[in-house]
Amino acid sequence: MTITSTTAHPTAPPGITNALLARKSFRRHLQLTLATIIIVVGAAGVLVPFAWMLSTSVKPDGEVFLVPVHWIPQRLQLSNFATATATIPFWRYAANSVYITVLVVIGSVLSSSLVAFAFARLRARGRDMLFIILLSTLMLPGEVTLVSTYLIFKYLGWLDTFNPLIVPHYFGSAFYIFLLRQFYLTLPHELDDAAKIDGCGYFGIYSRIVLPLSKPALATVAIFSFFNSWNAFQGPLIYLNTMEKYTIPVGLNFFIDTQNGTPWNQLMAASVLAMIPCVVVFFFAQRTFIQGAVLTGLKG
Repeated sequence: MTITSTTAHPTAPPGITNALLARKSFRRHLQLTLATIIIVVGAAGVLVPFAWMLSTSVKPDGEVFLVPVHWIPQRLQLSNFATATATIPFWRYAANSVYITVLVVIGSVLSSSLVAFAFARLRARGRDMLFIILLSTLMLPGEVTLVSTYLIFKYLGWLDTFNPLIVPHYFGSAFYIFLLRQFYLTLPHELDDAAKIDGCGYFGIYSRIVLPLSKPALATVAIFSFFNSWNAFQGPLIYLNTMEKYTIPVGLNFFIDTQNGTPWNQLMAASVLAMIPCVVVFFFAQRTFIQGAVLTGLKG
């Protein structure tokens, strides 16, 4: 039995087909080339200062500002690292930064994840309006509330303590709440219904269902919080008065000497040491960080 097709498929001449394929291939290669050039230029803009910092950290004083730049010093001066850590109490400042950063990360993840769960999974009158008000605070610069915040901490007797740098993070952050809420919206609500049937309350759903499934988003918040706290300069500079309580960003400022000249090789050496934790954290968590950053934008 012979089956004949009743649908006719028009076929283009081979010359036109090859021309279209060649045009698409050329366009694809052109887009790939332009994207590669843009990425290389952008990467160079980031890596050149980084390379100069690494190079300067092992240079003697006479080679720091040579023109043209000597990227590989003629004589490695590794003693810059020892001199830099001896010039200021670097390891004391590092311990302060670690202490503050660990508590800030814990507070940011716990508080923001809990508030984001309420905005994403609970139904309440005025919930969306409250969320809009929360997002509107992102447009308010921190400098606007700096004086009032300082007066509040002064009234509480928290000046020259770590409390102003730690406690506010236990009340959530608008950006982190928004980030986690967007991720929570991608989780199916059927999981909540199944947990309720098994007898779970809202906190059980939050702790047993939502949090275990939100590791990429939580890791993203933790990394953001770590970087912001570790590199914070304004807060420690304003609220801390005792030198022994300073953090690394404030401590690095002591290398700047406008009268006798700044020892740039020692400053760069201390900066390299201060940057190592950030590089290590991002290196080991980059896959989870990228996954969380992508998934948080899947659903609005």
